[in-house]
Amino acid sequence: MTANTVLIFKITTAPAWAAAVDRGVFAGSPDDVRDGYIHLSSQDQLAGTAVKYYAGVEDLVLVAVEAEQLGDRLKWESSRGGALFPHCYGALPVAAALWVRPLPLDKNGVPCVAETRSQ
Repeated sequence: MTANTVLIFKITTAPAWAAAVDRGVFAGSPDDVRDGYIHLSSQDQLAGTAVKYYAGVEDLVLVAVEAEQLGDRLKWESSRGGALFPHCYGALPVAAALWVRPLPLDKNGVPCVAETRSQ
C-alpha cells in the first residue's frame, strides 16, 4: 500500500463475509442485490453509513479494499446529500480485501468504525 492508496470499505455481517470467503466472492447484501451494485463507503463516509444502516446490528465486520483493485467495476456515484459514494458493479472478490476486522457496537448500539479503521 502506498501513500496514494485509496481505501474503500464494506460493512457486512460476519456470516455473510464467511459465506463469501467460501465462494471466493461477495455478491452483496439483499440491499446491494436490490440496487444492482455493492454499496461501499470511503473512510469519511463510514461513520454516517454505520449510524444510518447498521445501528443495532450485531456480528458485523469491516472489510477494507484498495479502490484500484476493483478496476472498472468501481463507480463513484452521487448519493446522500450529493456526496459521491463508491459502488461496485459485480461481485467483490474476497481476495481484494486488504483486511477484515470485527466491528463491535458502542454503548448506543452504533458500530465503532473510528476505532477499527485506524488499526
